[in-house]
Amino acid sequence: MNALVQWYYIIHKAFFSRIQYLDWFAPLMVRLYLVPIFWMAGQQKLSGMENTIEWFGNPEWGLGLPYASLLAHMAAYTEAIGALLLLIGLATRWVSIPLIITMLVAIYSVHWGNGWAMIADSGTQDVAVRLGVARELLQEHGNYQWLTEKGHFVILNNGIELGVTYSILLLSLLFGGGGRFVSVDYYLAQLLPARRV
Repeated sequence: MNALVQWYYIIHKAFFSRIQYLDWFAPLMVRLYLVPIFWMAGQQKLSGMENTIEWFGNPEWGLGLPYASLLAHMAAYTEAIGALLLLIGLATRWVSIPLIITMLVAIYSVHWGNGWAMIADSGTQDVAVRLGVARELLQEHGNYQWLTEKGHFVILNNGIELGVTYSILLLSLLFGGGGRFVSVDYYLAQLLPARRV
């Protein structure tokens, strides 16, 4: 058993000591993954700001949030500016904080009541029946082949799954930064090393 453990650590060290030089790759991929998500969300809010404010504030069919105008503008600019900062890796840790807060508000106010899954499980009887009826209606009254040539129909559950996933990715940037060699933060740190106390 001892020999097995020693071999494990020999192989572990040989492999991971070689790839440690690629530690910049994961933060870069996380940033580039999140950029279009937050950019599109921010741009949608900004381009239809009146509708966004109404949706934020309306208690009957919207979110029913107080200070709807302020919160709508804050969310839109946080997402749009945050996406640009993530793209270049500037103030990555700092911008992760308001983006996480935005995601937590969305999780609680929009998605929480819908459970975990973003897309409803089509394997359950209830969802399968509904998809079957929708398919029949579309085949009878529409061009089903054209409608499905880009993908299958699903029932959107709109749960917290993606919001939690984005929050976890942002947490990794908050604690790990934007990445060595691939972020403006890295080069600023090289130019302005921390002062010793």
